[in-house]
Formats: sequence, C-alpha cells, structure tokens
Amino acid sequence: MPTLSVQLYSVRDQLAAEQPATLARLAEIGFRYVEPFGLGSLGTSQAERLAATRKLRADLDAAGLAVSAVHAALPSVAELAEECAELGAETAFIPHPRQIPGFGEETFADTAALDAFADVLGQAAADAPDGLALGYHNHWFEWAEVAGGAAYDRFWQRTHPGVLAELDVYWAVAAGADPGEVLRTLGSRVVSVHLKDGPATRDTPQTPLGTGALDLEQVLAATASTPWHVAEIDTTDHDPYDLLATNAEVLQTHGSTVA
Repeated sequence: MPTLSVQLYSVRDQLAAEQPATLARLAEIGFRYVEPFGLGSLGTSQAERLAATRKLRADLDAAGLAVSAVHAALPSVAELAEECAELGAETAFIPHPRQIPGFGEETFADTAALDAFADVLGQAAADAPDGLALGYHNHWFEWAEVAGGAAYDRFWQRTHPGVLAELDVYWAVAAGADPGEVLRTLGSRVVSVHLKDGPATRDTPQTPLGTGALDLEQVLAATASTPWHVAEIDTTDHDPYDLLATNAEVLQTHGSTVA
C-alpha cells in the first residue's frame, strides 16, 4: 500500500513567507511525510545549505513531519549525502538535468548529451554511500525523439541499474506517454509517483484529482504497490492547501495511507 507524501514545492510561496506555519498546516491537513526540494543548490555554499537543512529539520520535527525523499541538485555525492543525512532522507531525486553541472533541458534532445547525463548520474548512484539512493524525476521534455526512439527510454536503458525512478504521471501524460506502460517497463525502479491533475498542458493551472486528463483509476491501480504516492501542485487557481487536502482525501479513498 503506498504511503502518502506531499512535495513542498506545492507551497513554495508559503514556505518562503513562514516555514513553520506552512509545515504545521500540512500536518493539520493530514500529511505525515513531505518531500523537500532545493537540496544541493548549485548557487549556494555547502555551509548555507546545511544551515537551511538543519532549520528545516527542526521545523519538520516541530510539526511532526518526516521526509519521504528529497529533490536535489548534485554538487557532489559527498555534499548531497551530508545534507540528506541531516533530514534522514534515504533517496534523492534529481528533478531536472540542469541540477547536474553541464546539462540542461536540451540534454534529452541530443543523443550524446543524453548518454553523458545517464553516465554521470549512474556513476553518482554507484558512488553514493550506503543509506542513500539516487534517482531521476521527469517532466515532459524527456520524451523527445532521439536515435532509437524516446529519450526517456534510452536514458533508463543506459544509466546504472541502481538509479531509481520517480514518475511524474501528469507530465508523462502531457508528453503523450502511457503511464501504465512506463510503469510496466521500469518495474521496481519506480519507488515514487507524483500525482496531480488538470489539462496536462504546460503552464496551465492544475485541478483536483479526477477532474482532468489523468486516468486516475488506471494510474492508481498500476501504482497500488508503489511505495510512495506524492501529491504535488505546480500551478493552480485553487487555494493550494484546499487542493492538497482534496487530493489527499481522494488518494486515501483509493488506498494511500498516511502512516
């Protein structure tokens, strides 16, 4: 049975204004786990990152929240591992190629760059210390066509088998991919899914689960044994807390657990 978490990017403005109150509000909604973002930030010193991570850990503890995983850049495996240890995070997902120096969104449109990215992330995963796994989180651009087919498929065929997957189902649909097929292909590498709904087009507001392009029943059936269901909002016209509460209720109704 998947455990429910929430990606803190969903309330990024609220966190920036008042972190302790924001985390307390998420706990009031019923979340027990969160997925922080911004670890390993390439434009910030390690000392500054560790200070921010320790403050976040204190605020999470005060709110009674734990960490499911994190989204992070990769300044070095050693530095990222130190930050993750502060939060008790056992998995760090790289959420965009630009979070590794020398790469960007265009990486998935160029075969040579894609192969290099897959090799760098794969080597980092192989070098990670015990207790820390590295993974990749998709958006929509990963399904660009390259030699041999979809770049997303080539990436997973190329990279180290220890690299884990967090499938953002919404953006997979936006890219024209079949989430069920992606889940079947990647199998046990998928340890987490991001769940949100809406028209599945770029830069358009997201809506409650079950009201958009996502085939919710199919996705939830296909992820019934995935360890983590992560609620997320990129952009919405709804109050983010209300939307997260609605989506959490939908997911718990369909089998996610908060414990």
